[in-house]
Amino acid sequence: MINQVTKARIANLLSQYRELSENKASAILDIAIAEIPEMVYNSNAIENSTLTLEDTEDILFRDVVKKDHDIREIYEAKNLARVTEHLLQNQDQTLSIELILNLHRMLLTHIRDDWAGRFRRNKEWVRVGAHIGANPDFVSGLMDELVKTYNKNKDLYFLDNIAWFHADFETIHPFPDGNGRIGRVIINQQLMELGYPPIIIPNKGKRTDYYPAFGSYRINDKYDEFTRLFAGLLIESLYRRITILSAKKIVTVSEWAKRSSVAGNVAANKAKRGTIPAFRMREKWMIDADFHES
Repeated sequence: MINQVTKARIANLLSQYRELSENKASAILDIAIAEIPEMVYNSNAIENSTLTLEDTEDILFRDVVKKDHDIREIYEAKNLARVTEHLLQNQDQTLSIELILNLHRMLLTHIRDDWAGRFRRNKEWVRVGAHIGANPDFVSGLMDELVKTYNKNKDLYFLDNIAWFHADFETIHPFPDGNGRIGRVIINQQLMELGYPPIIIPNKGKRTDYYPAFGSYRINDKYDEFTRLFAGLLIESLYRRITILSAKKIVTVSEWAKRSSVAGNVAANKAKRGTIPAFRMREKWMIDADFHES
């Protein structure tokens, strides 16, 4: 779990973000749409896609495709971008089985149309490493129970509820394919429905932060590692939006460190820990050029 200091920090940043974003709906949407290639690249890279961020930007923004890329990876990028933009345009949707299946249908169209928009059934077992997904005979019922419990957990801190849902969703592994991507998309649907901005789970941290959290849940029934991970990424997302909406100039953290007479490695550690209002943009740590530590 996260402490009250972190909860208060998130609440304070959300308040700043809401104040800055008032009457700026178009700008807020533009910020999120500009992030789509980063979201798509990182989520697909977690699933071992060979597309780079630059490849993903070429496909999504310029409709340029290199000949040596697998057609499936191209559809994965385009479809995941379509799913993400759909959620950005419809942020007030309540989580439901119908919504989850619709998002999955969009994700697997032209990739596996026979699997698109349905849960596993009959003999469709799945294995991820040493983990076996739920018995296909019970997947539909387990998903129905999962969604209902999530929507009823009003007393649970919102990030704990999202963390628990994600851990259990991926443990069930309800689809023949696309579980990780849809699971991460749902995190953002849940955040946006509550009025928070979406987050990006970075591919580079999957082996140190993301994957180990699943082991903790499946072995010890604890989802607090996910709560801490999502809290840090949400703080970063709020920093990003607050800075874009308020800063005169945005620079790299390394440039800011030189201007502020801060050692580069110290500044980098501060950014990673979230003790300065830094955020990643195209895999580089950025910050308000005029930020001064108190």
